[in-house]
Amino acid sequence: MDESGDAPISDDDWGAAIAEQEKAEAAAAEKAAAAPATSAIFKEFSGKSSSTETHNDIDFILDIPVQLTVELGRTKIAIKNLLQLAQGSVVELDGLAGEPMDVLVNGCLIAQGEVVVVNDKFGIRLTDIVTPAERIRKLNK
Repeated sequence: MDESGDAPISDDDWGAAIAEQEKAEAAAAEKAAAAPATSAIFKEFSGKSSSTETHNDIDFILDIPVQLTVELGRTKIAIKNLLQLAQGSVVELDGLAGEPMDVLVNGCLIAQGEVVVVNDKFGIRLTDIVTPAERIRKLNK
């Protein structure tokens, strides 16, 4: 036993420890070599890639589906009145006839438009697009 009370370390133990350290150093070197490639990928996704690349970052999001909603109007109704609704009931909305309809993407107002009928289907003709500055201003209210 050595002075610490542990069993003495043999040459085989030292050899094993040195081999383990060499493996750890080799793994660290491989990780360091892979880091530049990884950071290049993160630059590509974060938009910090070099301007010499011809690839457009927006291409990554073009196939993501979003919920588009056209809102005719809204109203508040008491639960007792809601329970009295039946087929043929009319619910008055706060939107006026002929007033532009709100177009929302994922609940965020992006445009306004007017209702049209094309081939027996309803559609909306956009009459006003909300600018990014206006959207930010409305979010801050």
